Formats: sequence, C-alpha cells, structure tokens
Amino acid sequence: MTQGVQSKTGCQKPEDYELCNHFINAFQIIGKKWNGLIISSLCDTEDMRFKDLARCITACSDRVLVERLKELEKEDIVKRSVNKDTGIISYGLTEKGAELKPVFDTVHNWADKWA
Repeated sequence: MTQGVQSKTGCQKPEDYELCNHFINAFQIIGKKWNGLIISSLCDTEDMRFKDLARCITACSDRVLVERLKELEKEDIVKRSVNKDTGIISYGLTEKGAELKPVFDTVHNWADKWA
C-alpha cells in the first residue's frame, strides 16, 4: 500500500495504527470493563430491567452498573425507557447498539472455540 492511501480500516499502514481513531474510540467504549457484558446481555432480548441486568452480571456492583449504563446511554448505544403506566425502568439497545449484535455474536463464537 502506498503512503497516504488508506485501507478499509482507515489506517494507512500497520505501523500507523495509533492513527485509527475510530477503532480506538470503539474499543474505549466496548472494551471498558462490564460494557461488553451489558451490550451482549441486551443483544439477546428486547428490553431488560435493571435487576435482570444485575442478575446477568453478578460480579458488577450496582453502582458500577448504573455508571456503565449511563455511559452507554450517553454514547447512544443503550436507551433507558420508563413505562408510563407502571413507572418501571428498562434498558434496551438503540439502533446504533443493535448494530453491535453481529460483532458480539462473532466474539461469542470465537470465545467458544478459543477461550
């Protein structure tokens, strides 16, 4: 590849990976502790209540789970919904978050085989 020509990853050459800001930003979000498990849990269901998410991710404290959900909501990956009739709060994936499902399916397949 000639200098200045970008690959499909957005990087010019392997030694220029530090220039792949989109890739770095993506891993800062999905690679943060607990975020992958939160997203993965929400990939398999339409919406989940906080207590159900907490039950899926037992090693994560409630305080940290709340922080991560707020961060993912700010990134427009997770949406928080309040049922007007019951006041029950639930979490689900936004369209942006739902596009991660094939990524997480691939990671699960890889983990089943190699991890």
